[in-house]
Amino acid sequence: MIQTHFDLSIAAIIPLYNGARWIEQSIKSVLAQTLAPDEFIVVDDGSTDDGPRIVERLAQSHPIRLLRKPNGGQSSARNFGVAHSKGALIALLDQDDAWYPHHLATLIKPFRKPRGVPLGWAYSNLDETDESGRMVNKCMLNLIRQENPKRSLVGCLSNDLFILPSASLISRGAFEAVGGFDERLCGYEDDDLFLRLFRAGYDNIFIDEPLSQWRLYNTSTSYTSRMARSRMIYAMKLFEQFPDDRTRRLYWSRDCIAPRFVHQTLRDYVRALEQRDVQMFRTAVAHLQILLPHLSIKRRLILSVALTCLGRFALALAAYKARGVVQPIAMRLLSGAARV
Repeated sequence: MIQTHFDLSIAAIIPLYNGARWIEQSIKSVLAQTLAPDEFIVVDDGSTDDGPRIVERLAQSHPIRLLRKPNGGQSSARNFGVAHSKGALIALLDQDDAWYPHHLATLIKPFRKPRGVPLGWAYSNLDETDESGRMVNKCMLNLIRQENPKRSLVGCLSNDLFILPSASLISRGAFEAVGGFDERLCGYEDDDLFLRLFRAGYDNIFIDEPLSQWRLYNTSTSYTSRMARSRMIYAMKLFEQFPDDRTRRLYWSRDCIAPRFVHQTLRDYVRALEQRDVQMFRTAVAHLQILLPHLSIKRRLILSVALTCLGRFALALAAYKARGVVQPIAMRLLSGAARV
């Protein structure tokens, strides 16, 4: 049945945890929207800095609702905010990101059109900025070889989706139907959510225009040990959901999931050597050993030999300094496209 009645109310939600440095700019980017949200909620996820006080000050002169909860992580804070809101459309914004003024006005347009297949989310391109807010990359998604909008399971499993919550507008009905964010995840929770929306049959629309700024810096979540742990939780979740089907010759785990996460874990391995971080190195080696059985025989053999020779920090560091050892191994492991 084609949808003909639309509730286009929007709930803007910012999860906040020790974000005093960024939160005022993020809030002001919401207040500057040419299409104002119907609700504006900030969820304090157990902050210990001045972030909540900044929100309270701004709330004295603006329609902002501050909710408080014990620290449970960004997924938990987002789910909490959604549960305490009423808007038919959910607009999430991370505390260190910012929206351009036409963000909501542009993303809402696809939801106004009648359609047979329900629209789960609309998302846009984005600009990358550094820690101080200065531009790094315009239209960042154009620099990444990705399928936009999302149309294939192979593409969703083989690569990071790069659908940022800050760059998206999500149907509440779709969000609730798939159970919201997986609160075990603090990293990859966005990929997990949008994959489940895709698998549930919801459509998605991509707007190839930057509508938000994504702030990326050395201490952001993307580079933390929590991200590495969350990555492995997500990888194991995918292995369980998408086992290889030899009868139908569908090798989801072997050719899509395992190479993807080996690639990302190898980057942590190299970063650990660059930073002389022994704990990060040990975590990366442990995660590579977990991924090893899911690889093709050829890749499994290469990685197994590599871990035998370079699974100890001192030897790996010496090989990395030589530069001619680590890189060829990594290239061999990462060669070849998904064949599902």
